[in-house]
Amino acid sequence: MKAFSRFILVAVSLSVILSVMADGLVTKGASAVDRRLGGSKMATVPPQYQIFDLGVVLAGDTASQGFGVSPGGVAVGRSFRSGATQAFSWTFGTGMVGLPNLAGRSFFSANGANDAGMVVGTGATTTFGTSRLPVVWQNGVVSQLPLPAGETLGDANDVNTSGVAVGSINAGTLQRGVVYSGISATVITQTTSGGSFFTTAFGINDSGRVAGIGIDPQNAARNVGMVFDIGSGAAIDIGALPGLNGAIAFGISNGGHVVGSSMFNQGSGLPFIWTQAGGMTAIPLPVGTTQGAARAVNSSGWAVGTASSAFAIPFLFDGSSTYRIADLIPAGTGWDLSTNTSSSALGISDNGIIVGTGIINGQTHAYAMIPVTDVVISGRVLTSAGQGIRNSLVTISGGDLSSPVTAQTGNFGYFRFSGLHSAQTYTITVNSKRFTFSQSSRQVSPLGNVNDVDFTALP
Repeated sequence: MKAFSRFILVAVSLSVILSVMADGLVTKGASAVDRRLGGSKMATVPPQYQIFDLGVVLAGDTASQGFGVSPGGVAVGRSFRSGATQAFSWTFGTGMVGLPNLAGRSFFSANGANDAGMVVGTGATTTFGTSRLPVVWQNGVVSQLPLPAGETLGDANDVNTSGVAVGSINAGTLQRGVVYSGISATVITQTTSGGSFFTTAFGINDSGRVAGIGIDPQNAARNVGMVFDIGSGAAIDIGALPGLNGAIAFGISNGGHVVGSSMFNQGSGLPFIWTQAGGMTAIPLPVGTTQGAARAVNSSGWAVGTASSAFAIPFLFDGSSTYRIADLIPAGTGWDLSTNTSSSALGISDNGIIVGTGIINGQTHAYAMIPVTDVVISGRVLTSAGQGIRNSLVTISGGDLSSPVTAQTGNFGYFRFSGLHSAQTYTITVNSKRFTFSQSSRQVSPLGNVNDVDFTALP
């Protein structure tokens, strides 16, 4: 059963410029541009977001949590009901889709996804992961990932574009990091130069680099942030922030950034970002917090995580500044992301979509935050033979427009609307005195520029 997202729109100005170019086209009804950031964006200007309530899978479910998002924006998590949880995936275009459970388990969580919609996670007999099994969902079908011979417990935390997943097998002192590929599961046995070994793999990027946590046999109290390269078989200890002795690596990007938390032994941690070339750098904590962890990072080096003091404070780090997630959405949305202990930010896509959990009108729900950016929608009006139709009237309406805007195509049938905003739903309609169309109206919900909104006339 599909539960579609309910969304809350950012309160931005409805004054939007819509310019239609190429072919010398004429625009009717264009207004002044809304320069929300006062010109080009500076690093000190906080980014703006729309926040979307992902809802729950079934009516009557009591809560949901968002656990991650693929580089291209496929979000995953779980939905709670009495005696069970159900995994889900979500995209801006399709909304929430419940994923089937595996027989013999009632508590499922989707932990990671790739852009092709392959989702990995865990099935268990309790909310806390008792008798856990690693699972994969593909094309609407759930199956257990293979376990090494003799193993009965495992989980899957992330998957890359090649369908290679990572997680762990076994539990306690016997828990080890594992790579799932095809019909095989391979325990990560490679140790660091100091002898530390992988216990859990949390993330994998498209080049086959794995991030996670290990144990130092010389100091079992020390957390070891580890990176393992599947291709070369090398494993490294990524070190610690000054004055600390260990770390946990939670996320890795396709750009090679690793993020997590650095601490002394098992103490409270501080968020960091690491690269092979630059080593480990502290991520500044949000105002009013004393500890935290970065949980995910994208290819631009933007990271998200959760800090805390009396409450859980999800944050965004844009490479130079740290922002509280609560400060990046407008007032009056109904979301509480700063005065509870349930909020989190656990995923960020390469196009900036942030996924986590918050409180909306008193309910714990998964959210997705989409950056507010200027986008262009363009296309062409064509005859059935593929020739451009001039003097067609193309109208765009809806979204955050205060009124419809109409453009007239030129010699080759092109139209182009600019200054629109991402994550709005616009309706584009075509009219021609000489032609009719089987589909004269289309809805577009852009996350970036869209250049293929074409209309073809009937013969």
